[in-house]
Amino acid sequence: MEKFYEETLYKLETAIYELEIEGHCSICKIEAVIHLIIECLSKVKEYVLNRGFKNIDEEVHFFKHQKPAIVSKLIYYNAVYKIETKKPNGTKLAKEYLNRELKKLKKFFDNNLEFYKYYRTNNSFIDDKLFIRGKHDIKLSLDTIYFETDHRFSTSHDYKVAKIIANDQIQVYIEDQLNNNIQKKPPNSFALNWTESKTALTELIYALHSAGAFGNTDIIAIAKTFESTFNISLGDFYHTFMELKARKINRTKFLDSLRDALIKKMDEEDEI
Repeated sequence: MEKFYEETLYKLETAIYELEIEGHCSICKIEAVIHLIIECLSKVKEYVLNRGFKNIDEEVHFFKHQKPAIVSKLIYYNAVYKIETKKPNGTKLAKEYLNRELKKLKKFFDNNLEFYKYYRTNNSFIDDKLFIRGKHDIKLSLDTIYFETDHRFSTSHDYKVAKIIANDQIQVYIEDQLNNNIQKKPPNSFALNWTESKTALTELIYALHSAGAFGNTDIIAIAKTFESTFNISLGDFYHTFMELKARKINRTKFLDSLRDALIKKMDEEDEI
C-alpha cells in the first residue's frame, strides 16, 4: 500500500506542478487540476477496494493521513475555483468578499474545535471510531456528508481531516490575495525544484530547526520558506514528522544519505 500510495501521490503532485508553472493560475488550469485529482482518487479507491488493508493500523493510517492528503487538494482547488469565479471586480468589493470567506474558515474551526485539538496533538485514543470503516459513532458530531459517501471508501472523520488541511491552505491563499502578496521573480533568478520526496525534505527541515540553524524561527515559517523556494507543497508536514518518529529502523534515512554522499564526494576528490 505504501509504495503504491507514494508513487501515486508523487505523480499527482508532479502533474499539478507542471500545470501551475505554466504561468498565472487561470480558471482553466484549476479545472484541469481538479480533474487530475478526481482521477487520482478514483485510482486509489479502486486499489483499496480490490486489495483492502493488511491490518487495522494500515486502515487507520490510510484514512487519517493518506486519503486526506489527496482529498484536501481537491477541497483546496475547488475552493480557489469558487473564489476566483465569484470574486467581484473592484478592490473594495473584492476585499469584503475575501474577508467573508475567511470568516467561513473561522466558523468551521470554531464548530470543530475539539476535533482540531484531537488531530493537531496527534491523539489516537478514539481512532478506531474515527478512521475505521463502519465504526462511526453518531455522538461524535458527524457531518451529513458522511451518510452520503461510499462507506467502502470512507470513515466518519477522514473528510474532516482533509478539510482541516485544506482550510490551512485556503487561508494562506486568501490572505495572499488580501495582501497582494504576488512575488515576481527577478529575470535572472533560477528555479529550484525539489526532486527528493516530501518526507526527505521534512526530515531536513526538522533537523535544521532542531539544530537552531535559523535561530528561533518557527518551524512553520521555515517549512513555508522551503515550500516557496523549492516549488513544493509539504502538506501536513507535522504528521510526516510523526511518521518519521515512528520508524523502527533508520529514522534519519535522508540525513544519513546526505552524509554518505558528501563523504564519497570528498574521498573521490582526494584521489584525484
